[in-house]
Amino acid sequence: MIKQVGDTIIEINHRARCHCGAVELELHLPNGIDKPRRCDCSICRRKGAIVASVKLDGIRVLKGQEFLKLYQFNTGTAKHYFCSNCGIYTHHQRRSDPTEYGFNVGCLLGVNPFDLGEVVINDGVNHPADRSSG
Repeated sequence: MIKQVGDTIIEINHRARCHCGAVELELHLPNGIDKPRRCDCSICRRKGAIVASVKLDGIRVLKGQEFLKLYQFNTGTAKHYFCSNCGIYTHHQRRSDPTEYGFNVGCLLGVNPFDLGEVVINDGVNHPADRSSG
């Protein structure tokens, strides 16, 4: 799907794939790549992905649901999805905003995450949900 803003035509539905192509997603991104970031929490440090956000209804699995593997840890709030065939992280339901998915920008077809320039780093090590009120 495309929309026109003035003289500019913007693609708002994007495809994303894991490395082997077994998992394919459609993302509805009317605002483009929203809030691109890295995170320094234990899992994000290891996966090294640049992620961006989309509302829960803005992502749809087109193929490969059977290849998606769910991984949860710590509080069990975030739901991280990986292709069980090639191991690529595709998306996760966010812990800090469960109404959104974070998705791997590197899985978007036609997008090079290194072209984004400087990317913000979130402090996932000191996540607000881990702080005790005392």
